Amino acid sequence: MPTISVFYGIVIRMFFRDHAPSHFHADYGEFAVVISIETLEILTGSLPRRTLALVLEWAALHREELRAD
Repeated sequence: MPTISVFYGIVIRMFFRDHAPSHFHADYGEFAVVISIETLEILTGSLPRRTLALVLEWAALHREELRAD
C-alpha cells in the first residue's frame, strides 16, 4: 500500500482504485483506522483521541488531493 504522508509518527496510506467507499488508512504504533474521504468517519479501527484529531485535521486540509488519488 503506497504511503502518501507521514507526520508525528502517523503514516497515511491509500490503495489506488480500492473498494468503495473512498477511504484512506492511518497507522500510529499499534493503532490503525480506515477513514472515509467524503465523510471523515471512521470505517474500522481506532486511534488515540489526539492522534485522531491530527489525522482528521490533515484529511480536511488534503481532501481534494485524497479524492484525486
